[in-house]
Amino acid sequence: MQQARSSFLSGIPNVCKNILIINIIVWLAQMVLMQRGIDLTNYLGLYYFESPNFRIYQFFTYMFLHDPHSFGHVFFNMFAVFMFGRLLEQIWGPKRFLTYYFITGIGAALIQMIIIGFRIYSVKSGLSPEAISDVIAQGGSLLDQSMNYTDAAKGTLNILLNTGTIGASGAVFGILLAFGMLFPNIPLYIIPFPFPIKAKWLVIGYGAIELILGLAYLPGDNVAHFAHLGGMIFGIFMILYWKKKDRKKNTNHVQYFR
Repeated sequence: MQQARSSFLSGIPNVCKNILIINIIVWLAQMVLMQRGIDLTNYLGLYYFESPNFRIYQFFTYMFLHDPHSFGHVFFNMFAVFMFGRLLEQIWGPKRFLTYYFITGIGAALIQMIIIGFRIYSVKSGLSPEAISDVIAQGGSLLDQSMNYTDAAKGTLNILLNTGTIGASGAVFGILLAFGMLFPNIPLYIIPFPFPIKAKWLVIGYGAIELILGLAYLPGDNVAHFAHLGGMIFGIFMILYWKKKDRKKNTNHVQYFR
């Protein structure tokens, strides 16, 4: 059994393997600490910059956290890293793949912060300065007790300010985008569809769905749809930049040997 496990891990490129291991270890640590009354999201999740919980390092750490109450959250993200990320790492090499993973993850966080900022600005316009100060000072402790303000505007502001964003989904959507651009016509079988879907259409479909759901902003929807789109947007720019850079390098190399 030990030999089979070792053989399985040895078939995964180093960066993908470490991403999988770190995310699973952190998720297990979240579960253990949660039982002891410690929520890592309060420290490592991504909070809006006006929140008392905000720290600059959260742009990096948030992508290693997942919902400790949901195995599906960490499983599907890591499954995507395993399925698509390892191929990208084999093609790009570990340095470029790791750079891509972190830039798309941090880019997703930046887009998420911008969208939250617009929403906060809209809510603040209907609140007094005293009410806003109260939410900033006391709102987080209410949410920790599974409570919120009865006033709808203050409650919405509190959730926007004092709810952390977690998950590797922004970087994962960047990986899906890269796979779709590099291998657009590879057929993929996606449950529940009984027929194959070309990678390019899958990526376009995912992007369209995330945009629609993000614009709809449905009550109770705690998925960071614009963060997913942010990972894809930054992924597009990274791939186009690298293509241009590689093309220029190849051109110069050819000219040098003429």
